[in-house]
Amino acid sequence: MRTASTNSAKVHTAAATKDAAHDRGTSAAVGSKPAEGLAANGLGSQRKKFHYHQTERSRLCTEASAELFDENSPRIRRDIVRIIAQYLDSQGYTSTKVTLYDEANVKQQQESNYISDVVRLRAAILDGEWGEVDRICSSSYLKDKKHILYNVYKQQYLELIDDNEAQKAFMTLNKNLKPLESQQSFQGEFRDLCYLLTTKSIQDAPAFRNWDGIASSREKLAEYLQNILEFEIVGRESEQQHLKPNRLVTMLRQSVAYQIESCQYHSEAIPSVPTLLSDYAPVVVPNTEQRSFVGHLGNVKCTAYVGPYGKYIASGSSDNTIRIWDTESAECMATLRGHTSRIWDICVDRTGSTLVSASGDCTVKVWDIRDLHKPQCVATVPTDNGGDIYSVSLNPLESHVIMAGYDRTIRLYDRVTGRIVQTFHGHELSVAQAVTNPLGNLIISGSKDQTIKFWDIMSGTCVKSLRSHLGEVTSVATSDSGMLLLSSSKDNSNRLWDLRSLKRLRRYKGHQNTSKNFIRSNFIGDSLVVGGSEDGVVYIWDRESTKIVQRLDGHQGIVYDAKWNPKRGILCSASDDWTLKTWWFDPNNPDLPVL
Repeated sequence: MRTASTNSAKVHTAAATKDAAHDRGTSAAVGSKPAEGLAANGLGSQRKKFHYHQTERSRLCTEASAELFDENSPRIRRDIVRIIAQYLDSQGYTSTKVTLYDEANVKQQQESNYISDVVRLRAAILDGEWGEVDRICSSSYLKDKKHILYNVYKQQYLELIDDNEAQKAFMTLNKNLKPLESQQSFQGEFRDLCYLLTTKSIQDAPAFRNWDGIASSREKLAEYLQNILEFEIVGRESEQQHLKPNRLVTMLRQSVAYQIESCQYHSEAIPSVPTLLSDYAPVVVPNTEQRSFVGHLGNVKCTAYVGPYGKYIASGSSDNTIRIWDTESAECMATLRGHTSRIWDICVDRTGSTLVSASGDCTVKVWDIRDLHKPQCVATVPTDNGGDIYSVSLNPLESHVIMAGYDRTIRLYDRVTGRIVQTFHGHELSVAQAVTNPLGNLIISGSKDQTIKFWDIMSGTCVKSLRSHLGEVTSVATSDSGMLLLSSSKDNSNRLWDLRSLKRLRRYKGHQNTSKNFIRSNFIGDSLVVGGSEDGVVYIWDRESTKIVQRLDGHQGIVYDAKWNPKRGILCSASDDWTLKTWWFDPNNPDLPVL
């Protein structure tokens, strides 16, 4: 059922007044109706019968969490290697199977030698007998010898620093660690190790602020190296267990069945899954407003789902706050305060534990939102008063934050060290959005200078620049496959690009995007494109035909952003009318399509 809009009376705050200069544009509301020409577009022939299951049904499915099994367990890792090897053998890839076993070093070893090595290693580390540790770690059967030695030498070095043995520490750094610098756990670790020679304590270096003493550190190292040895020196135990035929394909079918069962929408016929590279999600076209989220005291610029299943929705507003809402009840669960100007953009990590926000106060803030009763700002990243930060996003490993804004600069922030580790210069005007490709080796940015630029993340150089839009580029987004790019511009168009050839494939029109607003567009699965508009309507296009398949009318102002959640099958839109709205496919509405 469509929820009636219950906007609270708008109070003209200072934030709203300031927005007028940034966001002035048209906000004419139009009547709610299906997209014109649906029958002509042939969508009626693609109709399937879907049933919507309430949230309680999906809750019966066990969440695919890390608690189910330990992926770092030597036993689990050996099992995975055996399952993959079985599949390779069944497909005739015998040589590849042999190579797999050889690289994983999964060979029969003498059980007594295996037990002896592991026991001696643990005891030697805990007792600080580094000569004995050196001999064990240098054994010829270890594949990852350099990495193991690097961690051993690092422990020795940190202990020397902790004991104020600066001269011995310097010799260990140069003789042992420097040749193994390429084995560092993360970029910049060796630099921080060098920095320790000048500090008063180990905790002074950002990378080692959690150092809790020699004994505890030895215990952690012993456990870490023991896990590696248990994987590389495999005994006979796991080989004795029978492996059922066709195990990999069986598990994949079970996985797909789980994805189908946990989905909100179920078709009458058993679906056929065309790919295993992404989770199953039926392509539905939202046709009905589900809920309205009211509480912000200014326009809502951006939105993001919290957690892999979208249990919560986060929103950033011109009232200088971020709110986190319960998706089902539309209740505000938490309000994050700390910014002193409007929130332009937000992003959330995959687990839903960390939120990053970009603001007009020239800062980016990192928030710990694991406990919604006590959300905390754990880091603030200043940008030297370079102006508003318009965009914030995470790289695929979620180890770095990409930020961009008014000062025409893109910055790469390392979450581990708390430092800006790379900057990208080249845009002539402010940068509206910057994201990485799914591989994480490129940053893609869209700017007010009407260009889309591609940057090498390591060197910081611009490797390609596209100038096709006739207006400012307001957003860029990549598809899940990593092969397509979607851009929005103030020339009243959204454009689709092939990321391999960098050729323009499609152009989507019909919406309004010409004024001083950041109107953004995104993908809905592999088949649809969604975007906001200055006329207050959410537009959905068929990706291939470029035809408008749905107009969602309900907002009383500009729609800035719209995000799809495949797990819940809902679309969330953010608007100038101070509200968020979610939209769903109502199977009882016969006039609107399902692809």
